[in-house]
Amino acid sequence: MVLQPIKDINDLSKEQLIEFVGSLSKRWLAHDGLWFQAVEKKYGMDAAIEADAAAWEKFTVIEANRIKQFLGLPEQGGLEALELALKFRLYAFLNKQEIIRVGSDKLVFRMVDCRVQSARERKNMPFFPCKPVGLVEYSGFARAIDSRITTRCICCPPDEPEQGCYCAWEFTLQE
Repeated sequence: MVLQPIKDINDLSKEQLIEFVGSLSKRWLAHDGLWFQAVEKKYGMDAAIEADAAAWEKFTVIEANRIKQFLGLPEQGGLEALELALKFRLYAFLNKQEIIRVGSDKLVFRMVDCRVQSARERKNMPFFPCKPVGLVEYSGFARAIDSRITTRCICCPPDEPEQGCYCAWEFTLQE
């Protein structure tokens, strides 16, 4: 069998494009982790978390706005828009997640398998305490999708994880 050479992205099949999106997401996460570790090594964990939260405060809005534009979501699309947008975050191509509708005004997002936390667990390391960054990240993402959405952390390390997930977030649409 002779393989046709790939000259650019237009030569990729649907399956290859899906694989490529996963590969890009892994590269992004690797850079994020290496950046964090470099700051942690030089300035300590508290400073690294503070810098990470500052970066996520801006990045999460950029990511939400680009997803909104890509999907053609309305400005105040409610929980339906948030549910769809969460499926297009870079994390969605790396981690196993689930979204549970709790009613017309509430949904719960659960990170069933987190690439970062499961790797730490395999290495017998403590969970990474990502809650301070997660609060900034998830609330900022939700507000960028629809300013009426409020965010509550159900659990996120250093909290004990809920059964079957590493972290969970509740989003409520305030009318």
